[in-house]
Amino acid sequence: MLTTLRIKNLALVADLTLELQPGCNVISGETGAGKSVILGALNLVLGQRADRSLIRSGSDSCSVEAVFDVTKLRAPLKSFLDENGLEPCEDGQLVLKRTFTMAGTNRQFVNGSATTLAVLASIGEWLVDMHGPHDHQSLLHPAKQLAILDAFGGLEQEREDFGELVRRRAELESEKSTLIVDEKTYAQQLDLLRFQVKEIEAARFQPDEEEQLTQEHNRASNAARLLQLSQTALDVLSESESSVLTQAGSIGRTLQELQRVDAGAAALVELHEQGVGVLRDLQMELSRYADKVDVDPARLAELDERLNLIHSLKRKYGGTLAEVIAFGADAKTKLQALESRDAELARLNAALIKLDAELLKAGKKLSAERKKVIPQLAKAAAKQLADLGFKQSKFDVEQKIEVRSEKLESETSNSQLLAPNSSGFDTIEFQFSPNVGEPLKPLRAIASSGEMARVMLALKTVLAAQDEIPVLVFDEVDANIGGETANAVGEKMKQIAAKRQVFCITHLPQVAAPADAHYVVSKQVRDGRTISEITLLDKKSRVTELARMLGGQTDAARKHAEALLK
Repeated sequence: MLTTLRIKNLALVADLTLELQPGCNVISGETGAGKSVILGALNLVLGQRADRSLIRSGSDSCSVEAVFDVTKLRAPLKSFLDENGLEPCEDGQLVLKRTFTMAGTNRQFVNGSATTLAVLASIGEWLVDMHGPHDHQSLLHPAKQLAILDAFGGLEQEREDFGELVRRRAELESEKSTLIVDEKTYAQQLDLLRFQVKEIEAARFQPDEEEQLTQEHNRASNAARLLQLSQTALDVLSESESSVLTQAGSIGRTLQELQRVDAGAAALVELHEQGVGVLRDLQMELSRYADKVDVDPARLAELDERLNLIHSLKRKYGGTLAEVIAFGADAKTKLQALESRDAELARLNAALIKLDAELLKAGKKLSAERKKVIPQLAKAAAKQLADLGFKQSKFDVEQKIEVRSEKLESETSNSQLLAPNSSGFDTIEFQFSPNVGEPLKPLRAIASSGEMARVMLALKTVLAAQDEIPVLVFDEVDANIGGETANAVGEKMKQIAAKRQVFCITHLPQVAAPADAHYVVSKQVRDGRTISEITLLDKKSRVTELARMLGGQTDAARKHAEALLK
């Protein structure tokens, strides 16, 4: 549910924080007071288009922040946030924020993490469903209607099973498409793959070979210099008349004489012996190093050639030697598949024929189940519509089933299904006729916003238990109605609000009276500026507002308002 809505510098609103209630919330107020600002703010924070003209006069930017309690949300929000690099919800609270400026800059945040408008809109589709003349209405789309029909009939598992078959089929088709090419292209692909596999296999690369070769090449290309340096070090260390070890021998003799005079100098003699030992170890290792340095132009040429080959194939097949080896393995697999193309195609066609038989069986079963559910949904919706003033209306669901197939170009005469939709073979269209003598028309063809809103309300009442969207917003549900129909609209709102949070902008006291919470929007003038304010009414204030909606603050109107509340 929506718990908090904060609006800054939007139209006539300067800075407004709204703490919202569960159940049914109604919003009333004089025409022009700013009731539509609430809907506009919700639209913005749910990812709809931003209009700079909505920014309050004198301000450079506008912001809307909404906090939702998502502890009971069925949508896969947690994984969606993870996939998009967004912060998780804390204590079940989802925080959405949208800002835009006069310069046209848009910024949006989810739990404090910056994100794209598309991500914000995707989350919004899980949270709020708006029904009004200028709002997106998910129930008007045939795909959504089909999902609702399946939810009403408890057919989600059958639909999911069919979708899994379609996904498996798409994988087989993808494998098949790589094999179905004309003979010229087939020959070219074979030649290319054979060349690539032969070239990479002939190189006989090892994953860590490049590093080892680079080190050896570095030594080989600098062999003369390395030999010179190591020999110079040996000369200084041991081979010249004034070498370090010769000097160390002289120092040793002096220290031994020192020890004979003073026995306390024994530690100095010991340190000297250790130092000489280290120097002799260094002499031995230097000699070994010099012996290994090989000035061999032939070996250097071999290393050059090998490294050049590695660099050449890396330019063709990958940035690293490991990628080149992996490319070769993949090319070999593709080559084997192409070389056994006929057998592979036969295998894939057989698998597709078998899978299509399963799809056809599952799809027909799903269509049959939907056909059984349609009269039940139509009857339930018609009953709700009658309560809402459409006494002579008709509601139905049109079902179209389309199964297309083609002949396979193979020895078998069986047909293959053509790319079935993951939801089945059916196209669903809700049909409605508000008046006697008028033909049924698709729901999206209804012109009257008042009629549309009431149809939506009837369907929402029927589907409240199945619909997963937690917040419903209705605008103009009371257009062109009154009397008992208005009472019925109020009761329908109450019924839906038992399972979902509902917001309703209304001008009718009969619609407002059953609500759990009643807000009134008013205009005030402060410091020479007009601002819109919204107030949660207590019981006494609700009587006053209902009396105003009834026509005035007369005793009769107030008594009528009190009666409505009771």
